[in-house]
Amino acid sequence: MTSPKKKRANLEYALAVASSRNGMRFHRLVWLFLTHLFGRYYCKVEGIDREYLDTPGPVIVAPVHRSNLDAPLLVTLTRRRQNFLGKESLFSPKPVGWFISALGGIPIARGTGDRGALKAAQTLLEKEESIVMFPEGTRQIGNKVGEVFDGAAFLAARTGAKVVPVGIAGTEHALPSGAKFPKRARVCYVVGEPMELSNPEGGRISAPQRKEFSEKLALRLQEVFDKALVRNNR
Repeated sequence: MTSPKKKRANLEYALAVASSRNGMRFHRLVWLFLTHLFGRYYCKVEGIDREYLDTPGPVIVAPVHRSNLDAPLLVTLTRRRQNFLGKESLFSPKPVGWFISALGGIPIARGTGDRGALKAAQTLLEKEESIVMFPEGTRQIGNKVGEVFDGAAFLAARTGAKVVPVGIAGTEHALPSGAKFPKRARVCYVVGEPMELSNPEGGRISAPQRKEFSEKLALRLQEVFDKALVRNNR
């Protein structure tokens, strides 16, 4: 188990790399590769209502999760930098950690309620950045949205960030669980309208209100997921 001191060091390193000149240059090169080569000629990526990804201010992009390609291909739909939470083990050895950090990765200890990583995500949102957070947690199987955790609602309540639900179809065929290399496939992203979490009476947003928001997010996710599946099967 990683010590709290080591976790803090990993987070500080990831944020420093992402904001460095070399990190930003590398991020730009990867974006160009994914957008102009991989996302056009290898996987045919279609984005419906992608303009919602360019919503100004702090944004939490909340996609369904069926493949490790979900986040890499999502970034081809917008020029806005997308930061994301990734399991801690992906950031070692250090050279691999540098590359992932340069792409906007934030290390998180899965299943431990890692407050440090959520704090880092909150810091980014307070700087009006955009982050990708999978509400279902780990990858799921099938066409039904799994349990939606309250991480997105927690951060939205703390920062006033808008939450953008995203349905994805086709990535599970392009890169199934266990596969090492992607194959040619059609992929469709359907981006939903931004959702806002606020207290109509003013004041602090309560835990029941966050839970209700997460339930609404699950419904919206299912809607855009269904649309993506129908669109991709045409």
